Amino acid sequence: MLVPSHTIFFSGCTFHCVFCQNWDISQVSSGIYIDPEKLLDIIHKRNQQGSRNVNWVGGDPTPNLYYILTVLKKLEDNIAQIWNSNMYCSIETMKLLRRVIDLYLTDFKYGNDKCAKRLSLVDNYYDIVKRNHIYAHENANMIIRHLVMPNHVECCSKPIMRFISDNLPNACVNVMAQYRPEYHAKEFEDISRHVRIEEVIEVKDFGEDLKIHII
Repeated sequence: MLVPSHTIFFSGCTFHCVFCQNWDISQVSSGIYIDPEKLLDIIHKRNQQGSRNVNWVGGDPTPNLYYILTVLKKLEDNIAQIWNSNMYCSIETMKLLRRVIDLYLTDFKYGNDKCAKRLSLVDNYYDIVKRNHIYAHENANMIIRHLVMPNHVECCSKPIMRFISDNLPNACVNVMAQYRPEYHAKEFEDISRHVRIEEVIEVKDFGEDLKIHII
């Protein structure tokens, strides 16, 4: 529903996921610097060519917040802005994005802190990401992506679905089935295989039973 989308990728990420499928840009510094004025010209050109939105992604866009706001402050094109993120950031970041972002395309990975710490090396994940989802939901549209991982249906997928049902009634949810053991995933027994279709269907059915808008 977002295509054609002008997707702007940044290297770097606030996570260090052992299963990252984009590890070559998220965990390794890469790419080139583009002057904000030049990027403004590119956004304008893509808009003229039919792009429906500007999609800030990575890695994760959060470490580049100042640069992004510098660009948007000068942007004259009336085009929707998408924050494509894992939502692991400060409340100050969320406040800066208020009334700037039209749609949050989020990545809600874990239903608890233990899995987040072990597989993405982040602290206090669940409370931070829940808080930011609630804040974003109150200020813009939202599509939540949840990647179903092998052996993580009960500990991660179902708690996330319950939270969405209880707190984010207007959010659309994309339950994703494309997990595969990339990067260092094979070193972790629980996620060392592809996800089974039965696991994905179980999560989708669980979300639908909770009246979540699954897309």
